[in-house]
Amino acid sequence: MKNYNLITISLLALGLTACGAQNTNQSQTVQTSKTTAPGAPGSDPFWSYAGKTGIGTSYEQYQNGHYTSDAPTGVVSKVWFSIAKGMITETMFGLIHQAQIKDMQFVVTGKDFTVSEADDLDVTIDYLYKDEQGRPLSLAYKIVSKDKQGRFTLEKHVFTDPDGQSLFVRSVFNTDLKDVKAYVVVNPYIDNNGLDDFAKTTEQGLVAWQGDNYLTLQANTEFGAKTVGFTGVSDGLDELKKSQSLNTSYSNTGEQSGNVSLLAELGNIESNTTFDLVLSFAHNEQQSAEQGAQTLAKGYQSVLDNYNGEGAAFGWQDYLQSLTPINKMTGQTADNGKLLYTSAMVLKAQEDKTHAGALIASLSNPWGETVSAKIGSTGYKAVWVRDFYQVAMAFMALGDTATAKIAFEYLEKVQVNSKTPGNNGDTGWFLQKTHVDGELEWVGVQLDQTAMPIMLAWKLHQANVLSDAELKDWYARMLKPAADFLVEGGLAKILWNDTQITPPATQQERWEEQSGYSPSTTAAIVAGLVTASDIAALNGDDKNAQRYLATAKKYSNDIESQMFTTKGNLKGENSDGEYFIRIGQDTDANSDTKINANNGREGFNKKQILDGGFLELVRYGLRGANDESIVKTLPEYDDETLEDNLQVKYSFSFDDGSGTFAGYRRYGNDGYGEDEVTGTNYAEGGSNTPGQRGRVWPFFTGERGHYEIAAANANNALDDAKQAQIKNSYVKGLEQFANEGMMLPEQVWDGVGVNKAGYTLGEGTNSATPLAWTHAEYIKLVRSLSDKQVWDHYPVVKKALK
Repeated sequence: MKNYNLITISLLALGLTACGAQNTNQSQTVQTSKTTAPGAPGSDPFWSYAGKTGIGTSYEQYQNGHYTSDAPTGVVSKVWFSIAKGMITETMFGLIHQAQIKDMQFVVTGKDFTVSEADDLDVTIDYLYKDEQGRPLSLAYKIVSKDKQGRFTLEKHVFTDPDGQSLFVRSVFNTDLKDVKAYVVVNPYIDNNGLDDFAKTTEQGLVAWQGDNYLTLQANTEFGAKTVGFTGVSDGLDELKKSQSLNTSYSNTGEQSGNVSLLAELGNIESNTTFDLVLSFAHNEQQSAEQGAQTLAKGYQSVLDNYNGEGAAFGWQDYLQSLTPINKMTGQTADNGKLLYTSAMVLKAQEDKTHAGALIASLSNPWGETVSAKIGSTGYKAVWVRDFYQVAMAFMALGDTATAKIAFEYLEKVQVNSKTPGNNGDTGWFLQKTHVDGELEWVGVQLDQTAMPIMLAWKLHQANVLSDAELKDWYARMLKPAADFLVEGGLAKILWNDTQITPPATQQERWEEQSGYSPSTTAAIVAGLVTASDIAALNGDDKNAQRYLATAKKYSNDIESQMFTTKGNLKGENSDGEYFIRIGQDTDANSDTKINANNGREGFNKKQILDGGFLELVRYGLRGANDESIVKTLPEYDDETLEDNLQVKYSFSFDDGSGTFAGYRRYGNDGYGEDEVTGTNYAEGGSNTPGQRGRVWPFFTGERGHYEIAAANANNALDDAKQAQIKNSYVKGLEQFANEGMMLPEQVWDGVGVNKAGYTLGEGTNSATPLAWTHAEYIKLVRSLSDKQVWDHYPVVKKALK
């Protein structure tokens, strides 16, 4: 079944050294052992760097649309990890947002030095398991960290146990120096916060817990010195840095919880000194220790083979082989499919395994290292229906109809109904942001998020993924209430929200910041109503079919008068005063009303603010690529002579010198990004700090590429040359935005303002990486180019609006 000619990097050589790790853990210093660590609660906790270069979890199979450990496939592993700056960072167990550690790092001490992974090392990252073309076949990583002074190197192999609740970490040290030791440090954030933890040492290793959530750190060799303490006060790391030895150790953190830390001595290191470690998780101490012991007993190669899908085991390579369109799609990539394979696995890895189909936005907390972890925070590890739709459509493009269907079925959990906690208003709309278990977090009304489940249902039915009978059932249960809300609106009265919604005006558009009439939101509303009309007709509900279609036509007919200004006031070389605005809070596109201030940016005249939302009118079928309003907006959208704060497009150069490609900000006057005056992270001084600047978002390169496909088709010009041009600009551009681990970011550095973090032009910032939406847009663009037509286009919309 597995027909890849596989390349496994360093596995043979490193496997031979695995049993040869020197058990030289007897410390040469005199240690003072004490019982309870002082200094509770420790330093203030923060999340880790959000620019991940890798994420991972095991691939698990559905059983009747669910994940269940009772199935023939056995245990479902519910462990996720992330990697940033060469370190293992937030690692989750249970639900996908439930972080259990902030980070795990190794420390090396010598005669006169102590170096930790948090220090400035030279780091490279690669995949352990690849095919002959260098395409990753699993989310198992090799990370090499080199001391800048050449004193040692550390190679880590990181993956999870697909048959247990453990993170497996192999560490391989190399040094020519004498008397050099290695240590490991773990900063637990049990149950998704950094202040309520306890810790102790045991015979098996080191343990941290909060309530009934436990973490155990174990190794394949006996630890030497080991200690627990409060981070920044009694954790032992400061002592290592000062004296290169651990002279004082503590066996527990006592009765007061806090920000705790685990530290253990691995032993002396020389050439190819190898230690295997596991972090294991459970809901009691004994099971946590047993999980780790079982993973270690299976051994490195067995666990890795099962993770990859070697032999009878089902793993990541089996998932990739199930994606039948991927081979053809690879021909429309500029990197021979490397990012395509990675993107497929990244999207699948960001699905919860308790609530099957729950697709999150990103396995990160934006600008994490300056975001407090005193209380739980999901960050982007949560459900937004809009991002969710993009990812579900990418699964469809890959041929993974099972995940797309189960994701669609999940959406019922996040639709407002009479049983939604705290709801005292109308029903049918979809919640803004929720935990994967449906717990409410943000409750603004974004009408595109109410339309997109209908659009997804229509696509699934067209692809014969939803049967006629299933569609009829979902129409009654979920789709009709959503369509009714898009027609009638209603009162949103839940938690803080007490607002009357009158479509097509939305309380929030796709950037969650402004109310009013938005081209992108309206495009989704109209597409949602037209597809709802088609679904209603299929179900014999002719009255509502006519009502939905009539409303869609009315909304569509009003778009230009409400959102296309003929009296614009932008001052750029390509501006003629006629273009789509981002959003307006009244129905006259030519009025001089201001939109609201947000993210530290003052409110501007609506006619000064552009975004790419008008391109969704073409993608969904409301307007043709050659329609006058669309064509007239392109010059302003692409104008790089506009005042910088209002400019949207920025050009980037390919690393190989082959030319330039386009990147776009969300909109002019965007404040969701690093401060251009101080260089500090977003919201580091509060979310309304003046000077904050939203940067370029890579998925807009994909959106523009989709428009180019639509325009070429409209002009009967999508020949081989045009196809190659789109591939070598928009597809290749997205590939260049990926980092070394092939993770695609939310935002990249645009070169404007103070660069405190030292980003290179086009490098992902610390906002959120990987962003599922960006990976989804890349996949859809490649599929669209492969098919020579826009993947998530709705011909039924174009036909209905004629």
